[in-house]
Amino acid sequence: MQDRETERQSEGEISEVSSSPPLPVPASHLPSVSPSSSADPDAHPHERRNFWILIIYQVVLRAGWIFKTESVVMPHAADALDPSGLARGWLPLLNRLGQSVPPVLAARRVKNLPRKQRAFMTTTATMTLCFFGLTSLWLIPGAARHRLSALLFLVLYGCFFAAIGVNQLAYNTIQGKLIRPTWRGRLLMIADFVGATTAMVCAVVLLQQWLHEDHAEYAAIFGFTTCLFAVAAAMSWFLIEEPDDHHEPSRGAIHVFSAAWQTLAEDANFRRLAIVSALFSTTLALFPHYQAIAREKLGLGTTWLVWWVVAQNAGTALFSVLTGPIADSRGNRLALRIVTLLIVAGPLAALAAIYWPTVGKAAFPLVFLFVGLTPVAQKTFNNYTLEITQPEHHPRYLSTLSLCMAAPIYASPLVSPLIAAVGFEAVYLGVVVLLLLGWLLSFGLIEPRGGGRPIVLAEDSITE
Repeated sequence: MQDRETERQSEGEISEVSSSPPLPVPASHLPSVSPSSSADPDAHPHERRNFWILIIYQVVLRAGWIFKTESVVMPHAADALDPSGLARGWLPLLNRLGQSVPPVLAARRVKNLPRKQRAFMTTTATMTLCFFGLTSLWLIPGAARHRLSALLFLVLYGCFFAAIGVNQLAYNTIQGKLIRPTWRGRLLMIADFVGATTAMVCAVVLLQQWLHEDHAEYAAIFGFTTCLFAVAAAMSWFLIEEPDDHHEPSRGAIHVFSAAWQTLAEDANFRRLAIVSALFSTTLALFPHYQAIAREKLGLGTTWLVWWVVAQNAGTALFSVLTGPIADSRGNRLALRIVTLLIVAGPLAALAAIYWPTVGKAAFPLVFLFVGLTPVAQKTFNNYTLEITQPEHHPRYLSTLSLCMAAPIYASPLVSPLIAAVGFEAVYLGVVVLLLLGWLLSFGLIEPRGGGRPIVLAEDSITE
């Protein structure tokens, strides 16, 4: 019955008839924080403190992330250990596998924790340890030349993203619990803009010294990442979180995945969101191959990595400033439509660089400018999810979304041989078609704030 009702809502949103009032939203789709509760100062105790701590956490994490970008640094490091390119092809799969299956398995535990901060701190510390292990590959004499070094690199990489997956689940659950809906867009904007700007400065000042024409100093690169992740782990201690009382009994691993399937089956709007997110994530399979295009097709060397990293973070800063205010004032649905369309520009710019190599060599940083949209888009997907269900369901919805986003990436090890067989052009054009399909489907999503009208709050200012 609920499924049929939500299907009718989706159809009503597609038609977008201005004279028709918005269809009522089912209880399961109500915003996680209503206008009245958001206006109540007791609804989010210590909100301003937590808001700024989460921003500092994200800024520090973002600055560390620039030294391990998935589109530039990590595939280059994988190629340094395995020149065949096979290790590089596994990176997107390990990335999305870690960010999909572990969160589903951990969703019940995170939900049952009175303070989600515990999972948040533990996973950040685990991320730090994983990168300490990667640093050791280049610190220990001869370790990087060992025949099993590439395998160990992939194992540590996979463990890191398993920790990231649960960390993002904990972070978004905490955000849904501690920060009101109409502050989340500006949290995204400030954190990503300041974090990306800080990361660009770090890249120009430090990364440029550690990248050379014929090699890279990965001990320094990954060591600095380890230090910044450790600082982020320390910052997570300063959150103030009131305990809650959610309890869900354990029913085994099979039930965990059946619950995710049930969520998709019963909630038509979320099912559409899952399809849009899955189509969007096909672009992630292309990430390791952008630098390969530049190297193989355009003859660009290692020293260009710095400027690609800078361009990618510039894109993150730029698009966070664009989407954050839109998400707060007009809703995350509109922000989703914008990011799912703009992400198409990345692969199209790469194809243009191949066809016009003279211009493409100088303009290739534009490819990474649009790649920088990806983390902004992923946070927008999460923020929209937080608004379409009640807080006690946030872990299950967020983890199910991660699982759906990962689905296309399971085929990513096939991208390298597919590119070898049919060329970069055919593969990238195929992904462009899928991205445009996801954008079109996003027009069927409901607006949880009531027909696109922003929630009016009594104290909607974090600068008071």
